[in-house]
Formats: sequence, structure tokens, C-alpha cells
Amino acid sequence: MDFQRSTNNRPARRGFIKRAGAGLAAGFLAAQASSSQSPTTSDPISHAGVKRPLTEKEKLARIASNSWPIRYIFKARGVILAPQEEVVQMKNKYGEITMLDFPEFTKKTFPGVRDMDLFSGLFGDVDKDSQYVKSTIAGNNGAIHEVTEFDPSGTAGKQWLEKMANKQVITGTRCHHISNNAPRNICDMDVTKRKEGVEVAKEWLDAAAMLGAKSMRVNSGGPRIAPSPAADPSSHPKNPELAQYLSNCIESFKEMAEHGGKVGVKVTLENHWGLTANPINIRIIIEEVNNPFCEASPDFCNWEHEYLLFHGLQDLAPYAHTNVHAKYWNRWKDSDVQRNVRIMLNSGYTGLFALEYEDGPWDGVEGAKYLYDQVLTAL
Repeated sequence: MDFQRSTNNRPARRGFIKRAGAGLAAGFLAAQASSSQSPTTSDPISHAGVKRPLTEKEKLARIASNSWPIRYIFKARGVILAPQEEVVQMKNKYGEITMLDFPEFTKKTFPGVRDMDLFSGLFGDVDKDSQYVKSTIAGNNGAIHEVTEFDPSGTAGKQWLEKMANKQVITGTRCHHISNNAPRNICDMDVTKRKEGVEVAKEWLDAAAMLGAKSMRVNSGGPRIAPSPAADPSSHPKNPELAQYLSNCIESFKEMAEHGGKVGVKVTLENHWGLTANPINIRIIIEEVNNPFCEASPDFCNWEHEYLLFHGLQDLAPYAHTNVHAKYWNRWKDSDVQRNVRIMLNSGYTGLFALEYEDGPWDGVEGAKYLYDQVLTAL
């Protein structure tokens, strides 16, 4: 069976940046344009061009489950970054699952939801070494350590992907987006490392196509904290190091977007760390790449300070069309989920809201259910 998503409806490259750069007006114009076509389950515009409330079914079609907040109950290969006591408590409460169980888990836990946002670190049959490769990476503190990760390019990995695709068919679910941490060094100064990271991303884009995903996040790589400017001789701030990282990232994303266009999967930038902690850097990369298969997938809470919680999201909203992370995180005193959903909707966003609870008063499943209710209410 061919699980690759059809690419007949690819957005035209012509005028892409003009639309993106038009800011909030771009989203409004896109919504108006869509009113002349037959409405879909994610389109709140009627045939007459008049906005109407979404039906319950249409609201549910705008939501995706997310495996990240539920990762503690997954049968894991390697270490889950969580207190062992919490992992044990959650598995006792909800049982243990694998990614092949997640489609059915999605249907039971989030009634009416069929789309899924899948974290790359949970792919594969953890008992089969042939599905994994070992990589050496530098941690946040600079220490070098070895990680074991799913290999989507090998025979065993492709066989697992076919199983997952079949599971989606059987359960009536869909992989909408892959939140991917496997491609690394995308903006690295070392050309060899950067090209290796791009090749890993291409392999994963092929895998995403097998699962029918519409988009896949790739981290920018580089330093976890972006370089700071220094004063030039005239005392004006100047940051040539950051500019070089941006140039490298743009070149990499151009290559990944071109490959993504061939297989029908968009490559996205999320506000994580390093370059992408600043929304203007994400805009720069997307505008310079200038390809409809490169866009933003903002996260409601992954920001450096509270003023970006809403202003940063509003800045990125016109560049997002497929997937966002509707997140609650007690790192901030005002994680207003509904306000952020409305920011996206008011910008003309017609994509999905993936339920990515991070931390707070609930466990990962309870937190994701809270987000389910919040997003439904805002829609």
C-alpha cells in the first residue's frame, strides 16, 4: 500500500513571501479566498463568505493529540527525562504503551480526535536493535554522550513505519505532524556536520511521507543560547556570528524544503532554543527560504520572557499554516491557552492545535485533557 500523501494541493510558490510578509492581513485574505471554495472540516467560512460557528465535528477536526506530554507511559529505549517516581505512578495509573498503541490511546482519551503529533524519540520497537542507530552528541553542558535513536532509513525501520501506517488505517487515525529532535547541527559552522544533519532530516521526511504527515519540525541546532552582539568601533551593536548561523540555517532549510516538496511534507521551525528562541529569526529563515514547504509551527509557551507569550505568537501566526503546539506550562504565570488560540484564529490560521502539556498541577494525560477542553472552548 502507498501511504505517501498526495501532493496535488501543494501551495503555489509564487507570491508566497508576499503573503507571509503581509502579516495579519495575509491570514485574513487567505481566509477570504478559501470562502470561494467548498468548505472543509477546518474551514469556518460558509459558502456565502460569512463566518459561522464551527460545528462540534469541525472543532474536533482542528485538534491533534500529542505524544510528548504522555511520553512517561511509553515503553522507552533509553532514559525518560522525568523523576522515576512520576514515571512509575503514571504507568500504574494509565498502563504502558508503545507508539503502535498511541492511535487507539488517542481515540479513547480525546473523543472525536483522529489526528496525531508524534515525537520522534518514541518511534520504533524498543526491543529490536536493528531499528536503531547510535549517535554521539554534545549535551547542554557540552559533555559528549551517546544516544540511541530510531533509524527511518533502514529496512527494519521502514518495516516498523509500515506497521504504524497500517495501525492508522485500522484505527482511522492520521499522523498530522512529527516533532523531530533527530536532525542536528542544521546551522553548524562545521559543513560536514551540517550536511549530515540535513541528510538525517531528508530520511525522516521520507518517513513522514510514509505515515501521511503534513509537516515535520526540525530544530535549528547551533548554540543553545544564541550569540549576543558586541559593540563595533562606533559603539553600535553588531552580531556577525549570529548572521553566519542564520545563513547556514537558511541554506539547510532550503535544501530540506526542496526535498519536502518532492515528498509532500512541510519542514517547520518551532520556537525552541538558539536561533529560534527569537521569533524574528524564524521569520528571517522562512522568508529567505521562500518555499511553501518551509513554515513556522509555533509553541504557545516556548519563549524567553513573558512579553513574547502573546506578542511573539502574533508575530509568527501569519507564517504558520499546518500545526501549532497548544501548550500549558507553569513556567509562566499567564499561560492563557484560549487567548493564544484566538490569536491564531484571528490571523486566519486553519491548521491544527496539538495538545502539548509541559508542566503544572496535572500529570501529562490530565494536562493534555485540560488543553483539549481549553482549545475546544476557544474554537
